[in-house]
Amino acid sequence: MKVGFIGLGRMGSNIVLNLLEKKLEVVVWNRSKDRMDKVVSQGAEGAESIAELCGKLSQPRVVWIMVSAGKPVDDIISKLTPNLSKGDIVIEGGNTFYKDSIRRNEDLRKEGIFLLDVGTSGGLEGARHGACLTIGGEEEAFEIAEPIFDAVSKKGGYLHVGRSGSGHYVKITHNGIEYAMLQAYGEGFESLQRSEFKLDLAAIARVWDNGSVIRSWLLKLAGSAIEKDPGLEKITDHVGGGTTGKWAIDQAWESDSPFSLIALAYSLRIHTRMEESFAGKVVAATRNEFGGHEVKLKE
Repeated sequence: MKVGFIGLGRMGSNIVLNLLEKKLEVVVWNRSKDRMDKVVSQGAEGAESIAELCGKLSQPRVVWIMVSAGKPVDDIISKLTPNLSKGDIVIEGGNTFYKDSIRRNEDLRKEGIFLLDVGTSGGLEGARHGACLTIGGEEEAFEIAEPIFDAVSKKGGYLHVGRSGSGHYVKITHNGIEYAMLQAYGEGFESLQRSEFKLDLAAIARVWDNGSVIRSWLLKLAGSAIEKDPGLEKITDHVGGGTTGKWAIDQAWESDSPFSLIALAYSLRIHTRMEESFAGKVVAATRNEFGGHEVKLKE
């Protein structure tokens, strides 16, 4: 199967390498040619334009978009649409507000084109070696694109969750849960760090991750970050991000779901931008471990 791919940032590049490893053919286009050249050197086929990319695909064409939410997605779709035909499929794989996906799907359906909104989780490791995908959109389009999802995800790691918008709705809720989990780990490690005992926090993370009820991939990554910098003294407690969490909170409150812990975690993330805390450092360092997200270094 041959798939088009637009957007070769950290996640996009790793997904392309994952697809190539699974023996799928991938045609790529990216605004920055150097990023395109890197994946072409690994076996992808490059295109000089979006029109050329579409011309290299057979119908029904499947084009995966992995760019920043909002206007960048709309801009790419506006350039894609004239080069697509009835029955073609656009996969919207980045973090996106689900109502934008519903709107885009309605616009594309007027042209006979499908849109699948795909919540992509698992960080850089997942993108490269097996992601977790929640997929919204029409069943007909999902069945055509399913071999792509099967190739790029972990075993049992993809699900068609419902109609248009549902894939990204599930993903923003997932991200909200992640906020609360990160905050809980951060506060727990701060309590250990401030205790009267001289504790090896990285070793505690390792032992907790072997059989305890709070074991998780995030815990493993927190331990890894602390092992590299035991006092997390090289970074500030500034925690970035927050967009998907705010979307999740807003939608939960619209449906009268309390979301109290997640809302608190979001507010505390904002708080880290005002004053320093060890909890914020743990969250910032762990996000860097799983997604390569930027940490703010001390001057």
